[in-house]
Amino acid sequence: MAPPAMLTIGQLAQRTGLSISAIRYYETQGLVTPGRNAGGQRRFLRSDIRRLSFVLIAQQFGFTIAQISEQLLMLRERNAPNKDDWAQISEGFRQKLDEKIETLTRLRDHLDGCIGCGCLSLEKCALYNPQDRARTHGTGPRYLMGNRPDGV
Repeated sequence: MAPPAMLTIGQLAQRTGLSISAIRYYETQGLVTPGRNAGGQRRFLRSDIRRLSFVLIAQQFGFTIAQISEQLLMLRERNAPNKDDWAQISEGFRQKLDEKIETLTRLRDHLDGCIGCGCLSLEKCALYNPQDRARTHGTGPRYLMGNRPDGV
C-alpha cells in the first residue's frame, strides 16, 4: 500500500517529532505552506517532513527562523526539494557554520587558558577590557571573538 500523497498535521507531527502547535508556528513563519482539503483542514506534502527536519537541524546549529526562511525561499514552493536544491542551501549555510566553528574554537581555547592558569592576568586576559577600549571593534566580547587589544 502506497503512503498517502498528503499528510494531516497530526501525521506530520508524528513523523517529525514536532508538536502540532510548533508546526502551526512554522506555518505562520512561512516555512511550510499546507494546502487545504474540502473541509478546510490542513494537508501537507510529504516533502514538508524534510523541510521541517531541516528547520530543526538548522535551529540546533544556532540559525534564526529568519535565516532559515531565507534559505528555504530558494526551494520551489510546492515541489519536493531535490539534491541540487539541498546543495544550494547547504552552500549558503556552510560559510556561516565555518565562522561559528572558528569562533567557538577560539572561545574554547581562550577559556582553557584562563581556567588553566587561574590567575586571570590583567596583562594577558582576553576578558579584561580597561576603559571599554574593545568597543571600537564592535559589540560583544571582541577579544574572544578574535580582535586584538589596541597596541598588541
